[in-house]
Amino acid sequence: MNPRPWWTKLGHLSLILLATVYCVFPVYFMLVQSLKTAQEDVFGNPFIVLHPTFESFEELFEGRGEGRGVIGSTLRRAYPFLDWLENTLFVFAGTLAITLSVSLAAAYALGRLRPPGFRWWRRAIFATYVIPQTILFVPLYRVVIVLGLDDSLLALLLVYPTMALPFCVWLLSAYFQHLPREIEESALIEGASRATAFFRIILPMSRPVLVACGIFTLGTAASDFTIASLFLMSGHNQTIPAGLGTMEVALDELAAVAGINLMALPVILICALFARGYVRGLTAAMVEGV
Repeated sequence: MNPRPWWTKLGHLSLILLATVYCVFPVYFMLVQSLKTAQEDVFGNPFIVLHPTFESFEELFEGRGEGRGVIGSTLRRAYPFLDWLENTLFVFAGTLAITLSVSLAAAYALGRLRPPGFRWWRRAIFATYVIPQTILFVPLYRVVIVLGLDDSLLALLLVYPTMALPFCVWLLSAYFQHLPREIEESALIEGASRATAFFRIILPMSRPVLVACGIFTLGTAASDFTIASLFLMSGHNQTIPAGLGTMEVALDELAAVAGINLMALPVILICALFARGYVRGLTAAMVEGV
């Protein structure tokens, strides 16, 4: 087999470099802006930072809702960012726990127990994933009001799992369906209960697919702004995306960008750390589900 000519390798490397720059540049640009002083933001180069500082990040944690003073003739506000951070962590952890628990139970029932018409049940669940969220705002709002969950974080714990469940159930059930039954049956013959076989054998074997479902769920919750802004009205009850939407960007642009970084960078790092597991999980589910 003849080696590839140098211009072919150069073309491939150029395409990879172009795709990498295209994906990473927004993150780099946000990080650069958040490390600038107000003076450098106005008069400096927009693409580099010469005197990095964390003062924009420090401003986010100054006070809880009271004014910070007067600049010229304009009153600057302080924001309850620590409350937003606590709310966001609570919502993310709750959404992840609920989604994975319900997905595992539903997927195991569909993929292993196989009730009548399980394929059609699985297709119907997956079909709900493609319903546009915008047409669900009014019915969701009515349900939240009836349940008395308006302006409560519990509303997001009710709504967010429904956005990730269809894909997670479909992915896990496809994996469970063609997982070798002999492994589980051997444990049952040895006297283990079905629950023991599930938690000690099936669940550890499903770790890559669970990682894929977890990253998908986290990305779904982290990318939402509209639903959180719709259901959370009080300043102290908001999550970071909804809270950043209430900031005076004209006065607090650098603080807002710093808040975006604090929200986005942990999610990016988690996805980067578990990228291999995410791909392995998707591949395992696709191969098993064929």
